[in-house]
Amino acid sequence: MKWNLRMAAAEHGIWKSTDLRRMLADAGLEISAGKMSGLWTGNPTTIRLDDLDVICEVLGCEPSKLLIREPGKVAALRSNTTATGDGPGNPTPTVQPRLGRNRTRPPE
Repeated sequence: MKWNLRMAAAEHGIWKSTDLRRMLADAGLEISAGKMSGLWTGNPTTIRLDDLDVICEVLGCEPSKLLIREPGKVAALRSNTTATGDGPGNPTPTVQPRLGRNRTRPPE
């Protein structure tokens, strides 16, 4: 997925993260400067659905405007998996439990 917040904001005439942060605060979503910077400049690792709902409301858009699918990345991951032998049609490797401190073997 690609995070498209800056482009969606620009389409609504919002060019600065501070302006968007102020608008989000007016809508009831207080975001720290650090979190806003992460949302504005890159791909956030997590985002709460409630926060996404407020962002969409402020920008007048749907989540699909902010989250852009990248099917090429999925295809690349899939081809890497089959190249390593873990893909469809290949036998599943046997998993051996790691016996750590105070652990016993699972029942057979």
